[in-house]
Amino acid sequence: MRRVWFRPARFWKWFAAYYPVTWEGWVVSAVLIATAVAAFIAVDRTSHSGSDTLIGVAPWWIGIGVVGDALTRWKGEYPSWWCRKKKGEEK
Repeated sequence: MRRVWFRPARFWKWFAAYYPVTWEGWVVSAVLIATAVAAFIAVDRTSHSGSDTLIGVAPWWIGIGVVGDALTRWKGEYPSWWCRKKKGEEK
């Protein structure tokens, strides 16, 4: 049995997220958040307005989000409610 770092949580009807359950998951989450904050500070230091900051930091945050999503899907538990099988299909 593989050890999962993240577990899924469902919010409302259509939204879901992963949360860390092991120390490895907490370290990954802390590193991703620290990287996002560092990117914001670096971009904000050279920008002239709020819109410059948001436009400059968006690619960094999108990249950090993609890496975080890939890690949670790779080391996370697959949600049982994600894709329900139709009646008569094999599990």
